[in-house]
Amino acid sequence: MDKKRVYTFGNGLAEGKAGMRNLLGGKGANLAEMNLIGVPVPPGFTITTDVCTEYYEMGQEKVVSLLKEEVEKAIANIENLMRSKFGDVENPLLVSVRSGARASMPGMMDTILNLGLNDEVVEGLTRKTGNARFAWDSYRRFVQMYGDVVLGMKPVNKEDQDPFEAIIEEVKHAKGVKLDNELEVEDLKELVKKFKAAVKAQTGKDFPTCAYEQLWGAICAVFNSWMNERAILYRKMEGIPDEWGTAVSVQAMVFGNMGDTSATGVCFSRDAATGEDLFNGEYLINAQGEDVVAGIRTPQQITKIGSQRWAQLAGVSEEERASKYPSMEEAMPEIYKQLDELQTKLENHYKDMQDMEFTVQEGKLWFLQTRNGKRTGAAMVKIAMDLFRQGMIDEKTALMRVEPNKLDELLHPVFDKSALKQAKVLTRGLPASPGAATGQIVFFADDAAEWHAAGKRVVMVRIETSPEDLAGMAVAEGILTARGGMTSHAAVVARGMGKCCVSGAGALNIDYKARTVEVDGVLLKEGDFISLNGSTGEVYQGKVETKAAELSGDFADLMKLADKYTRLQVRTNADTPHDAEVARNFGAVGIGLCRTEHMFFEGEKIKAMREMILAENAEGRRKALAKILPYQQADFKGIFKAMAGCPVTVRLLDPPLHEFVPHDLKGQQEMADTMGVSLQYIQQRVESLCEHNPMLGHRGCRLGNTYPEITQMQTRAILGAALELKKEGIETHPEIMVPLTGILYEFQQQESVIRAEADKLFEEVGDRIDFKVGTMIEIPRAALTADRIASSAEFFSFGTNDLTQMTFGYSRDDIASFLPVYLEKKILKVDPFQVLDQNGVGQLVRMATEKGRAIRPDLKCGICGEHGGEPSSVKFCHKVGLNYVSCSPFRVPIARLAAAQAAIEE
Repeated sequence: MDKKRVYTFGNGLAEGKAGMRNLLGGKGANLAEMNLIGVPVPPGFTITTDVCTEYYEMGQEKVVSLLKEEVEKAIANIENLMRSKFGDVENPLLVSVRSGARASMPGMMDTILNLGLNDEVVEGLTRKTGNARFAWDSYRRFVQMYGDVVLGMKPVNKEDQDPFEAIIEEVKHAKGVKLDNELEVEDLKELVKKFKAAVKAQTGKDFPTCAYEQLWGAICAVFNSWMNERAILYRKMEGIPDEWGTAVSVQAMVFGNMGDTSATGVCFSRDAATGEDLFNGEYLINAQGEDVVAGIRTPQQITKIGSQRWAQLAGVSEEERASKYPSMEEAMPEIYKQLDELQTKLENHYKDMQDMEFTVQEGKLWFLQTRNGKRTGAAMVKIAMDLFRQGMIDEKTALMRVEPNKLDELLHPVFDKSALKQAKVLTRGLPASPGAATGQIVFFADDAAEWHAAGKRVVMVRIETSPEDLAGMAVAEGILTARGGMTSHAAVVARGMGKCCVSGAGALNIDYKARTVEVDGVLLKEGDFISLNGSTGEVYQGKVETKAAELSGDFADLMKLADKYTRLQVRTNADTPHDAEVARNFGAVGIGLCRTEHMFFEGEKIKAMREMILAENAEGRRKALAKILPYQQADFKGIFKAMAGCPVTVRLLDPPLHEFVPHDLKGQQEMADTMGVSLQYIQQRVESLCEHNPMLGHRGCRLGNTYPEITQMQTRAILGAALELKKEGIETHPEIMVPLTGILYEFQQQESVIRAEADKLFEEVGDRIDFKVGTMIEIPRAALTADRIASSAEFFSFGTNDLTQMTFGYSRDDIASFLPVYLEKKILKVDPFQVLDQNGVGQLVRMATEKGRAIRPDLKCGICGEHGGEPSSVKFCHKVGLNYVSCSPFRVPIARLAAAQAAIEE
């Protein structure tokens, strides 16, 4: 045998352990580990992730022949432990087949339960258990799952129901019952017959009866599901590499559908939505695991406190709750006690919040899986800080536990309290994933994607979501479902994505064909606006106004902890006092990029700016610049004041000129009147300013060197504002940045204009202020000759947007025409404008920093492109020894955490 492909577990023994998740997948590694620490787990085996890679390289037949001997031996081990036989009629062993990747991908891949049943075995199972209803219910489920997953029985049109669900509805309707569990044995037999006929009609093949044929079909289907559309999309969103592959775990079945002493459920050691340290979860008596997650029956709560909270939300009285919807704690106190002890044991062992699945078979508790639970951004912060305070993890672990990008969720708007008072509540569901969402109703994933692409905000409304809906969920503002609990597919996936979700809003009547939803007499159509409050479960008619989020105590504590380890400082890109204040509240320690051209896009300012650009000569430009000066000075004063005591890097004017001039007749006429010239003159000037490639045209220091009067005016405005504030007792640290330098002499020309104008101003005012003059490194030549440029420049700021554009030769405005194809064909792994290209652009940053500091050891270096707020790029900046990163205000906390993690990883 060349290598081990199958690892067994059961009866407290296991060939694997928790640390082997790369080989056994998360599920397989944790099943092994639970055996080793004494948690009751049905025996089974795991086929490794390496086999998935072989499956895609060698094909199905070859892999089945490679696995055959090991799998048959592993099945014999389960038969021995369960004292039953696979494929036997009188004493059958049934198994489940599940996927398990290294990284948790909830609901993305496929599961098959009750495998090993056929027409003879189901009769044998009836005789063995004396429970015909259970045996036929299990068989019905098996045919349905196997038909869907292995034989590909899907709806023909998106408006159609799942073919099996349609048959169930038809049988229930004929029988006059509402719930699946009200069907009798004869009805279940009828379902199996109709299911098998539907399989034959749609696939042309009979349903397989041989247990081993079923098993190989299921194992191969799990490997196939690694490359299904939704799994590929999920991996893309979560950044999980395709080459990791999935493991397959095969386990002896334990049954939650054997009667009233059997149950199935999903539970969490802490609240996955809020992070509260509260054991919670949902269970169903006489059911199988899929029922809880699929949201077909509304599950009951595991804990009494959870049940009481649920009743409050659902408007159910305490008497009705206790009699009709008791918690497991009340209905099965012995089992609850064991479950509670084991969940505590698992959390203490893994030192993290656990998401667990369990089954109770005739009074015996079994665990089917545990994993570190998916959680919202707010819960992630709270759980990390709570575990740290409870002494379970140390400071560094707490910081490493939080994914920087997930902090984004905490910074998003929430509903404005006064707007909520006016809002009309349509209905209530379960608060499955917090947040505030407003958008237009859509019912199908592909419509959601289309509407989103057209710039619309959408809320996806479904009876229940399934993994097929992933593409729509990914672009929706929020998700609303009529069925399903807090552990349904919609809830778990939404929490993982940080999307607002309200599930199980039972009052919704959704009609996919008519594309309408009716609730308590109100009819809403596709395209109507609704708003969701994922923190309370309320659904409102129309749009509800939102306001900026306030940061909680745990968040502030996490940031304090981050500052303790960070070496890299975080500044912000801000062009207004408001942005500067927002960033400062988020902990920015300065401005790394203040773009002066952004200050001109309004009212009188744009007129003066246009006048300056369209002027015929230096005298005309000076006249217009005199109008601009007071505007600029007032803007800088506001920004310096908001950033009192912190450095502010102001980039001199860097506009592609054509963006500022009027291209419409009305605007051109207005400028002609303002300047007292003919319309024709304005049109000629606009025409002459048109550039074929404005990104490489007359901008940056080229503009300042051809029109030095612009640099003079800006120097005066920047330093004039600082001097005014000095009089008011406010400390400022202005840094003047020359953009688009490629040659030392370009920089030196600008520097001499700045310093001469500064001296002139200081003499006029009779006071001075310290300031620095540096440059933006955004042209490859500047990086290559950084040692020369550093002989004059006092600081470098890397403009990685332009540096990426010029290094790759990709226009950042036009990359969309080929980027999707490049990502699909894996020519590029990521968009280089979003994630810094460390092997190319990053090497220019590293080289320029080293060359610059060889000449000027105290050279301050930072980065101010979009990459300054992207975690992997921030970590690279730490590695190459930059002093700071600068990013948009809302990314500041993300960059601060990434910087702390970089220091810890080092």
